[in-house]
Amino acid sequence: MLSEISAELLETMKRAASVLRRAEVPFALAGSFAVYARGGTSSEHDVDFVIREEDVERTLQAYAEEGFRTERPPEDWLVKVYDEDRLVDLIFRPVQRQVTEEVLAESSIVPVGALHIPVLSATMLMEHKLLSFSQHHCDYSRALPLARSLREQIDWDQVRRDTAHSVYAEACLYLLSLLEIIPPAAEGGAPGQHGQPTQDSVPAGADRTGAW
Repeated sequence: MLSEISAELLETMKRAASVLRRAEVPFALAGSFAVYARGGTSSEHDVDFVIREEDVERTLQAYAEEGFRTERPPEDWLVKVYDEDRLVDLIFRPVQRQVTEEVLAESSIVPVGALHIPVLSATMLMEHKLLSFSQHHCDYSRALPLARSLREQIDWDQVRRDTAHSVYAEACLYLLSLLEIIPPAAEGGAPGQHGQPTQDSVPAGADRTGAW
């Protein structure tokens, strides 16, 4: 699967991971490279790592010392570094979830381009994809390849529980079940499924899309 990613981007991923290792920054590979590392397919080709927010400063310093260009974008959930013109995202709050030691502990060591590095679980990769959908960005074609290629590695009950607050995630999961890519939700499943929002999952004055 990694043959579908450019050799230059693969080299950037290896260099970026090596910097984190030398700086002893806890991390895990995320995004499309993590999907490929687990044998799946993705519609996106980029380099993403998750790190803890408390490690951002020393991470940027480590990259600067290694010759990477660093950037603090307006978004408050990631920082960026560049290997020449190739971008690496360092994400500390993906889909509004803080990266913690517990999150990193769910990763496992996987060989990626001759390196053995921590890679997020297939279950968490699926959750991140589903929770990225909103009323402004809802392209389910980006989730289908991931779900189809990694479905046997994904704990779908956990995915349903952890994404039950999102109507967009629920709709995508329902579509996946109609396509027989995943099993349908069990009766009496997680609150918020089958179109029945719970009081806890919907802020007062808002609908389940988050609109007011």
